[in-house]
Amino acid sequence: MSYDIDVKKVRRNCYRQSKVRGEFMLQIRVPGGVIDAKYLSFFQHIAETWGNGEFHLGVRQTISIPGIKYEYIDEVNKYIRPYIEEIEVNLCGVDMAVDDNGYPTIGARNIMACIGNRHCIYANIDTTDLARKIEKIIFPSDYHIKLNISGCPNDCAKAHVSDIGIIGITKPEYDYERCIGCKKCVEACAHHATRVLSVEKGKIVKDTCCCVGCGECVLVCPTGAWTRNPKKFYRVLIGGRTGKQTPRMGKIFLNWVTEDVVLGVLKNWETFSAYVMNNKPEYIHGGHLIDRVGYNKFKEMILKDVKLNPEAMVAERVLWTETEYRSNFNVKPVTQR
Repeated sequence: MSYDIDVKKVRRNCYRQSKVRGEFMLQIRVPGGVIDAKYLSFFQHIAETWGNGEFHLGVRQTISIPGIKYEYIDEVNKYIRPYIEEIEVNLCGVDMAVDDNGYPTIGARNIMACIGNRHCIYANIDTTDLARKIEKIIFPSDYHIKLNISGCPNDCAKAHVSDIGIIGITKPEYDYERCIGCKKCVEACAHHATRVLSVEKGKIVKDTCCCVGCGECVLVCPTGAWTRNPKKFYRVLIGGRTGKQTPRMGKIFLNWVTEDVVLGVLKNWETFSAYVMNNKPEYIHGGHLIDRVGYNKFKEMILKDVKLNPEAMVAERVLWTETEYRSNFNVKPVTQR
């Protein structure tokens, strides 16, 4: 059987063509990786009615349903309309029209997040809440971005290998009177973090320059001498990526910034991407976009009209360290320049 495939219809829903001709896999967005359990039966119905009876938990926390034949895509798109409306519009507040044609764009990838402080004692932030706020900003868009959120510097959500990575951090507050000098926090910092704590005259001394804001000291303190500051802070990483040619870890762009700063930066992402690509969206990693125009131009555009909080720190420059699988990857013959 031959197919006259409408590429736009296929791509807008993140349908990916399978090895079996005429079959596709639907990827359903799950912002932050958390939705109501009631949708499991919804996904089951799609898989058993139009797919091959299976679904895959995508590496970007999507629900991916393979085996959907091309001629069923219109039916599937109509069926998922209530889900798109409930999740994107009602839950995340996305400003978009919902119709029987499925998702309006492939653009921004699903926002990944760890479970956050709703459940994890190590997490400093509510990652689910932040993911839904960000979904409202980055979707729908024709411009590509991969974005991961981790609740603490342990980085379970792999913020270091995404276009923009967000990590929840804390500035622990120390109560001198409650401290009994047991050294539990010193030991925890030495074992799990950056060894910034020491004891002098029975009390704790902190080297503030190198604290990563993990909150390990808070977790182990038996007297509550260490507590998390109620003010939430974030670290923002940029330019991380996987890939066959030049994978690399993201680098710190912003440190000790507030949620308003994070959201303000993301509001400028589409404008920055459009500028670099001359308003012609392509599937390109964010790090490559920064490379094209240089870090200083990126910083100028991405921080436009963003009011930084007093504690904020901004990278003056970024020294990338790519993994070059091929020696002299960036040194090319004159004929290829």
